[in-house]
Amino acid sequence: MDQVFAPWRIEWVERDDGAAIDGCPFCVLPERDDDRASRIVARSERAFALLNNYPYNPGHVMVIPRVHEGGFTALDDDDLLDHARLKQRTMRALDDALGPDGLNTGMNLGGSAAGGSIDDHLHTHVVPRWEGDTNFMPVVSDTKVIVEALDDTWERLRDAFAEQEGARVAGDDDAVRFSVE
Repeated sequence: MDQVFAPWRIEWVERDDGAAIDGCPFCVLPERDDDRASRIVARSERAFALLNNYPYNPGHVMVIPRVHEGGFTALDDDDLLDHARLKQRTMRALDDALGPDGLNTGMNLGGSAAGGSIDDHLHTHVVPRWEGDTNFMPVVSDTKVIVEALDDTWERLRDAFAEQEGARVAGDDDAVRFSVE
């Protein structure tokens, strides 16, 4: 049996069933009042940055257009530009907050055949990478160890977004907001 110590997961185990998402999570989460609980670290007019609940590495973020659309080519110019600008801000925030050696970005396009679990709402994964972040655990035991709790990553990234030009922060549990540039 594989065992990985992850005490922060107790919040997920003991969560209120009323918190379940009915519908597309990428449409529902930005409508909720608590950005911290929803794991949204930044928002722009047409997109938002969301921590991945099942990160490949600490800081694994998804940048998601607000419009419910599965195809990249279906985005209008305003959605495309805002999505791209928030990806840039996300990369800066990751560099400032976590100091990775590199980043991977990617989209699962083409429905379930592309490998995504949510294939009808476009999103871009931005994954921080460090030299040596792939070790023996995934190879030998098919187990990935995440070394930081999502709440800690949320705070570090939110603080890094807040330092960027044009950032606005309302409260301690709110995502950083950016206006159209």
